[in-house]
Amino acid sequence: MKVILQRDDSHLYGDVFYFLPKLCLGMLLSITLFSCSQQNSTSNTPDQDKPQVVATSTIIADLAEEVGGDEVQVTGILKPGTDPHVYEPVPQDTRVMEEADLVLYNGYNLEPGLIKLMKSAAGKARQLAVGEVVKPLQLEEKSKGKVPDPHVWGDVKNAIAMANAIRDALIELSPEDKEEFTKNAQQLTNELKQLDGWIKAQIQTIPANKRKLVTTHDAFQYYGYAYEIPIAGTLIGISTEEQPSAQTVKQLVEEVKKIGVPAIFAETTINPALIKTVAQEAGVKLAPRELYSDSIGAVGSPGETYIKMMQSNTQTIVEALGGKNVSR
Repeated sequence: MKVILQRDDSHLYGDVFYFLPKLCLGMLLSITLFSCSQQNSTSNTPDQDKPQVVATSTIIADLAEEVGGDEVQVTGILKPGTDPHVYEPVPQDTRVMEEADLVLYNGYNLEPGLIKLMKSAAGKARQLAVGEVVKPLQLEEKSKGKVPDPHVWGDVKNAIAMANAIRDALIELSPEDKEEFTKNAQQLTNELKQLDGWIKAQIQTIPANKRKLVTTHDAFQYYGYAYEIPIAGTLIGISTEEQPSAQTVKQLVEEVKKIGVPAIFAETTINPALIKTVAQEAGVKLAPRELYSDSIGAVGSPGETYIKMMQSNTQTIVEALGGKNVSR
């Protein structure tokens, strides 16, 4: 009898069918992850096909993004919370300036380090001092006397003028997108007009005898004039450029007591511990939230855009001085 021994290969097919779905799933996941990685890499890279617009401040960058929309690539040099008065440029800033088609800066010496860099940088970019479309108020500086106050955005009507100046510059840069820039600027203007009226109404809810502002930085003069809340004092000894001595702190405490305000305000670019000490020793309240002054806030913060920054500041002031906040 001839015996034929058959090899049982059924387990091999079973193994194949067992591993095949896992193999396919692994390949699919790898492809998906690679695709996502590529997309993330692209989204973080400036679109070189679009006109390149560089802004020296976060406020101007925000306005430029609103007006430019998807038609331009806006690069802001400063990060949220950075003080433009004392910012020192880094080598990367030179490259960004030189690759720009348009540089938007505030002017009136808000950002002296970046203005100096901009004037010396090579490149073809047009340079526009957006803040200088506004007639300035004056500040008194010890070493220079009267100088233009650069914090023009404190009056929302000035922000409208700045947005329109940006619109005109973008139209000159990319005439084929005129309709889009005009539409975006008009939409922003409408929103800013509503904001302006809302701020005026909010400030009027503060009792007249409490309607005065004491801050740590001379950034709110335009706001005070526009919305009829006098700047009763600026604690110059706690500026963005100075570290106060014990004697200075003592003088500030006496000044706050003399002014007689119910609350004083810190700012996002100032060391809050210093103003907290002054408030405690003067026996006044320190507003629970800081004011945004020279910069908008980080993404996700109450002041992440210019409009939200102005709204947040107004709510903080009104609440601290005994007014009534009404939602927009």
